[in-house]
Amino acid sequence: QQNRSRYNNKYRCTMDPPAPFHPTATRRVRTTVRVGVGVIVAVPDQPGHVYAGIRKGSHGSGTLALPGGHLELYESWTDCAKREVLEEMNIELADDLHLAHVTNDIMREEEKHYVTLFMMGKPAEGSSAPQNMEPEKCEGWEPYSWTKLKSLLAMGVGIEEGTPRLFGPLKKLVQEEPEAVMKYIQASSSTSA
Repeated sequence: QQNRSRYNNKYRCTMDPPAPFHPTATRRVRTTVRVGVGVIVAVPDQPGHVYAGIRKGSHGSGTLALPGGHLELYESWTDCAKREVLEEMNIELADDLHLAHVTNDIMREEEKHYVTLFMMGKPAEGSSAPQNMEPEKCEGWEPYSWTKLKSLLAMGVGIEEGTPRLFGPLKKLVQEEPEAVMKYIQASSSTSA
């Protein structure tokens, strides 16, 4: 029991007492790894394209990201993906949603660490165009081809004004070019070609 308590005390993060704006106050650092779910949503009328939007008001603000969010306690990956897309885009996803890839996203500058599960899916039959349901968190949803995402990645730090950078997890996904995602993008391109 005493060893466990020593371990917990050694790695527990603390804050200064109640004056968070005092000059000597320290920021609280999260010591847990969070689980994020990013959703690769195929654009029905634009083969080979997926929806992405510019983040606002949170870490990664101003970067291009896929729809998604945090996995909630007791929630399945599929349910999380469906919930996030419905909340953010007002699109119901078809039931053939599946895991595409996993990334380990260490964001030292922001003192965050995520494991991101990327799910792939298509809007359910009869779904309309995406709506921006959370304008305080996203500028809006636009279709992007994989080629365009790769070109944004290649631009990197010397990016020109008005061109978005990729959000950390999406950047890693594009860098790693997982086989399952590539097959999905190619299948989407060839079915409507």
